[in-house]
Amino acid sequence: MILPSLYAITDRALAGGLSHEEIVHRLVDGGVRLIQMREKGLPDRPLLAHAMAAVRAAHGAGAVLVINDRPDVAVLSGADGAHVGDMDLPAAEARRLLGASRLLGVSTHATEDALRAGDLPVDYVALGPIFETSHAAVARPAVGLKAVSRAASGLRVPLVAIGGITLDRAADVIDAGAASIAVMGDLMTAKDIAARAAAYRDRLIRR
Repeated sequence: MILPSLYAITDRALAGGLSHEEIVHRLVDGGVRLIQMREKGLPDRPLLAHAMAAVRAAHGAGAVLVINDRPDVAVLSGADGAHVGDMDLPAAEARRLLGASRLLGVSTHATEDALRAGDLPVDYVALGPIFETSHAAVARPAVGLKAVSRAASGLRVPLVAIGGITLDRAADVIDAGAASIAVMGDLMTAKDIAARAAAYRDRLIRR
């Protein structure tokens, strides 16, 4: 599987209260083609409504959208897949819900864990945080670029690098071996999300 080099993650709070649908519109306007909808604070019914709206926005622009944590919501909303962490459904059970055609990614936080995850029924493995970050979702020790290189060279599936990645660091992470960089904070807090996304795409294309 070939992943786009930029993998955007939505966050309503960081984006100043914008809906996931509006965030997706802005991301795709900036050329993003792979998006993860991340939502930790909603009950199931409004979560599904947000997911369905985000999926419509993504698909209307030809982009792929996956749902964080919830394979069931991914299926019900018509999303393209799901991403699970160590407190979510195990990858094998998530794959059973998603079926063979939808994407499944899994989070890891050390090189050895990333390499083991490559044997799971997943389409990509995420590793991070690569750099120090204050975001609560990735409040773990940074693994660094050498971990990216070691994990990427030993995996049969693409590696997605996440955590503390900024525009200035983006090309270095790709050059270290990551197939894609997952960016949330640096996109969601931008004054112009579309312009920031376009800047990432331009930086990665021209590296």
